[in-house]
Amino acid sequence: MAVNAKKIAVYVLVVFALYVIITDPAKAADYVQIGFEGISDAAKAVGDFMTWVANGAKN
Repeated sequence: MAVNAKKIAVYVLVVFALYVIITDPAKAADYVQIGFEGISDAAKAVGDFMTWVANGAKN
């Protein structure tokens, strides 16, 4: 049952992405930029944390 829900969720996400790309490419580009900025911020936070840990977890 969970596999079917996962397949349906992926299908809905793909259809939504294609719809947005076809109907409003500028908005789709904004969504992609927001996503990449989020990934970049998360990677920076992980890097800062790992640096803090490598330095002995000192303030």
